[in-house]
Amino acid sequence: MACLTGVEGRTRFFFRNGTLPEAVAAPEGVEVVESGTIGGSPVLTCRGLGDGPCPVPLKGAVAQVQPQMPETGLFEGLNTAVTLRNGEAPRLVLDWLGYHARDFGLQAALILDRVRPGANGDLAEALRAAAIPGLSHVVLLTADVPLGKPGLGPEAHPYYAPDAPGKDRMTAPAPDPWQAPMGEMGIYELLRDMFLNRARAVMNIDISDLLMPHEGSTPFDMASEVPGGLVQLVGRRVYPWQLRSGEDATFGDHICRQFDSIGSNGRWCIAPVRIPADGVWRMIRVGRVPPGGHWPFVRCMALRHRGPKVARIVPKSSLIEDDRLLALAHDAFDHRPRRVPEQNIAGHSRRDHTVIVTTMKNEGPFILEWIAYHRAIGVDDFLIYTNDCTDGTDELLDLLQARGIVQRRDNPYRKVRLKPQHAALFAAEDEEMVQKAGWLVCMDVDEYINIHVGQGRLADLRAAVPEANMISMTWRLFGNSDIHAFRDGFITGQFTRCAPRMTRKPHQAWGVKTLYRNIGLFKKMGVHRPKGLHPQLVDEVNWVNGSGRRLPKTFYRNAWRSTNTTVGYDLVTLNHYAVRSAESFLVKRDRGRVNHVERDQGMAYWFRMNNNGEEDRSIQDRLPLLRAEYDRLMADPDIAAAHRHCVARHRERIETLRQMTNYARFYADLTSARMERLSRLHIHFGAGVFLAGPDVVPDEILREDLPPNFFFTVEKGTPSH
Repeated sequence: MACLTGVEGRTRFFFRNGTLPEAVAAPEGVEVVESGTIGGSPVLTCRGLGDGPCPVPLKGAVAQVQPQMPETGLFEGLNTAVTLRNGEAPRLVLDWLGYHARDFGLQAALILDRVRPGANGDLAEALRAAAIPGLSHVVLLTADVPLGKPGLGPEAHPYYAPDAPGKDRMTAPAPDPWQAPMGEMGIYELLRDMFLNRARAVMNIDISDLLMPHEGSTPFDMASEVPGGLVQLVGRRVYPWQLRSGEDATFGDHICRQFDSIGSNGRWCIAPVRIPADGVWRMIRVGRVPPGGHWPFVRCMALRHRGPKVARIVPKSSLIEDDRLLALAHDAFDHRPRRVPEQNIAGHSRRDHTVIVTTMKNEGPFILEWIAYHRAIGVDDFLIYTNDCTDGTDELLDLLQARGIVQRRDNPYRKVRLKPQHAALFAAEDEEMVQKAGWLVCMDVDEYINIHVGQGRLADLRAAVPEANMISMTWRLFGNSDIHAFRDGFITGQFTRCAPRMTRKPHQAWGVKTLYRNIGLFKKMGVHRPKGLHPQLVDEVNWVNGSGRRLPKTFYRNAWRSTNTTVGYDLVTLNHYAVRSAESFLVKRDRGRVNHVERDQGMAYWFRMNNNGEEDRSIQDRLPLLRAEYDRLMADPDIAAAHRHCVARHRERIETLRQMTNYARFYADLTSARMERLSRLHIHFGAGVFLAGPDVVPDEILREDLPPNFFFTVEKGTPSH
């Protein structure tokens, strides 16, 4: 607790965060002027206690406290910075003071050093030895209690870096309240009353922050001129590209920003005498006071989260050089930082040559239709990785390879210890077919590219978006159309019922696969889209959705599904036949998955992916093209025999599974009237329902004719696979 007096006969008590407001009670007979909290820290203002010792205003307390007299004359009339130091090196503090004194008219500073009691006084010594032109004086404060948030570790740890990748794989650091992120938010009001109320203007930024040049004079002058006396400081996080081996980060290393960053950090600069009396000083804003202007600053993240590897605090695929930051490094800090290396677009002579890379396991009956369809619409080559097939898949694909139609490879997933799909994409990077491709896409044998322009060919799609070099095709989930039995016929002809276009849940409903030019914009293939953007080429990316609309830069690095604002089906859809017939789904479950191999394809999966809400036959416009190519392939007697063998093996496996008690019960559940009804109601359910599984849906919902706006969900819990 802190206690101040001397302002209009008032005494103000500041309590630590965590003190219960109901425990705060003024002594009997004392006038309470104001009582409240600031960021969880209670503050009590009283009148009539005098200047001598007074009771601690907590219920049950018997101790007394001596109020302190403010020392506001220290900063009277000066452009002052109030800042927190949390482990930054003294040389950085001196650089920070010198920069703001030289370029922005800083005249004094109040530094709250969060160092442990009795720790090395290196900063005090450095300040005494320094002579910074324009700087009148610096007051260095320390606290005898920790000011960090309870339970949190050192703020410098990458775990607390807001843009750090892989936080789900990090272990949170051990709690350390001396170095944890700031937790005592009432400190700014305390420093205001104790030291800063008579300063000309007060700037609140951290040691890792730098004001940026901006139109006008300085934020100190602006705060002294604008109505209300408040300038909102708007911060952007910036990063080095790379640090020199063995050297700590400096301000001058920070020459990069994230191309897709949309957030900002708030701080402020105020003229205390112009602030309304009820304004409250907080960390990122001044309460009850609207800003009269704005000024930019940058937050140098490698100073805030210290370590040798920039990639631990930010994905480097998001970083681009900023000319203003580069000029700042050179001009303000005389530094030559490590630059972002140049990256050029790759050229390919096979400009429109399209290659599909895929993985398969026991997909024999469905291969020929899928290959025939995509050859008919303009796909040139197929690179297919298989593993553990027992239904003739390998033999059929080897025949097709001998005829020059596909290339098959054994999936190296055991050797490289990756999931089958990831292992295949990793291996594909070394294939000449992939390296020389003009366009690439990773997609599965249950996915069909459904183009809605021209004759439905890839050439028509490219002509509709001639400048695009990436086209994301959003899934439309097709159900089993209440078909139970497997039949050797076209998937695209049998299954015509699907999810409505605007079906946001389950989250898989709007997954995408991306057709992209193979020009080196990204480092490697990915399941839904290429990965590892070369950030130097971000302005070369022309990424469109299935309606040909440009996608925002926030989509470029990690997105794998569409949203309300990015979905589009006007030019192209990816029809996703994830379940097919109920009998074929038994085999699919028995086979297992190629990506999420640890997850069972059980009832919850069938519930999510079996969408029969409405009918869509648009892909059947390409049935004549498909039939012609399919018949051409089947005219080869060896290929036809291999296909028939796959079909026979599929039927045999269905019969075997249906004789098993657990699969017979599972099949009965799949084909029940309840599940058929649920497959038409997905648009009425929230995410919690799809995570929990179909059993959470009450029977009475299934018996009713639901109005269009009916909605049902449950609390999100552990996903049922």
